[in-house]
Amino acid sequence: MPKIVVSEDARKLGVFISYTEVTSIVVRPTEGELEEEMKRIEEKYKHINPESLKEDPVVRAYRDFYWKINIDPTKTRPSGEALRRRISRNGKLPRINNVVDIGNLVSADTLVPIGIYDESRFKYPITLRLSNGTENFYGIGKKEPEKVAPNIPILVDSEGIVMHIYPHRDSQLTNVIETTKDVLIIGAGVLGVNNDLVKEATKRVAELLVKYANGKWNKEVSIL
Repeated sequence: MPKIVVSEDARKLGVFISYTEVTSIVVRPTEGELEEEMKRIEEKYKHINPESLKEDPVVRAYRDFYWKINIDPTKTRPSGEALRRRISRNGKLPRINNVVDIGNLVSADTLVPIGIYDESRFKYPITLRLSNGTENFYGIGKKEPEKVAPNIPILVDSEGIVMHIYPHRDSQLTNVIETTKDVLIIGAGVLGVNNDLVKEATKRVAELLVKYANGKWNKEVSIL
């Protein structure tokens, strides 16, 4: 059985993913050369008018997808757009740790939502499917779980843990923590976004985890 399955009802919405795994990473604060890379991305985008983002074809594709699943993208921003707007607003990306920061760096630069999940905290196989309205989601930074609305794409492990609400929110049950060693990286694609862009964003995250988190990677990226 495949490690990851995309259901037919999710495919009909136009979603697709790229993914790869990186092992033996070391989670630590962002500093040194990685900090310099973060600053380069911040410098690249901090003077750009955030209102011009709505003209970007990648942003438009994710916004169109949000409307399709009844999420207002002017209130809940696609994650890449939200990071880019944060740079425009205060000149900086958040600093969490080297692993999370690499995902944010790549997402801000490419506008592709990136998820990074601790493989010790979920069980394969995982499925990208539409919610039925009964699932609980433990969002990062939230004290209480929330019910997922029906017909929202979600990433679920074999034990029913909702790892991700597609393509903008990750769960605190499966996110990267200080003890994380092996990770699954997912690039979230939607109709209108080039497959190669999503695959390249996923690859770039893996490359940076090798460079700045001592990761081991087989250089394979799959598209589903």
